[in-house]
Amino acid sequence: MIRAATASRPAGGEEMTPELLQTAAGMFGMLAATVRLHIVWILAHGERDVGSLAEEVGATAQVVSQHLAKLRLAGLVHARREGRRQVYLVDDRHLVMMVREMVAHLQGASLPGGTRGVSA
Repeated sequence: MIRAATASRPAGGEEMTPELLQTAAGMFGMLAATVRLHIVWILAHGERDVGSLAEEVGATAQVVSQHLAKLRLAGLVHARREGRRQVYLVDDRHLVMMVREMVAHLQGASLPGGTRGVSA
């Protein structure tokens, strides 16, 4: 039996509508590209221009610019003019926290209290 997609809410949790699921999947999809995730990781630690990002990511400025354009359209990074150059930044603390938490998780960092994972 197939159930129609409706809003779901786990006990004590927020409502998860199909629209919210679609938006969340799109945001995660933006971070699924290695170069874009690397760019967000670098920008989570401070502002950079395209040249600096290209050097740190190990890609050309053109490639980095293309990925930055996608991240800007998705609202994940922002730019500001500084003289003749554009400086990029991540100003969403939740995005920064999520990326840092994932990296810490993959590096094997322990959660507070010495436990890892989700308890039932």
